[in-house]
Amino acid sequence: MKSINRITAALALTLGLTLGAAAAQSAPISGEVKKIDEGAGKITLKHGAAKSLGMDEPMTMVYRVKDPAWLKQVKVGDKVTFEAEEAASGYTVTKMEKAK
Repeated sequence: MKSINRITAALALTLGLTLGAAAAQSAPISGEVKKIDEGAGKITLKHGAAKSLGMDEPMTMVYRVKDPAWLKQVKVGDKVTFEAEEAASGYTVTKMEKAK
């Protein structure tokens, strides 16, 4: 019985950590469009701290975009909110919309 309780507790802890990491990855980030490179499918964003990406300081970075059509919906100077994830090839914007 004790081993079942330990297994259940371990599974609950693992699930909690996994869900917590997923929530942190999807935290929206506020930024401003600084440059758009449609040919390369990239956007340069100036943004505040991005805790979900492990960035504690504001910075300007180049990101790949999941959907190149998003680059046609914004222009330099637009304020946006976005979500991004880190991959082996760099950072990719996974969701983006103009700030309201």
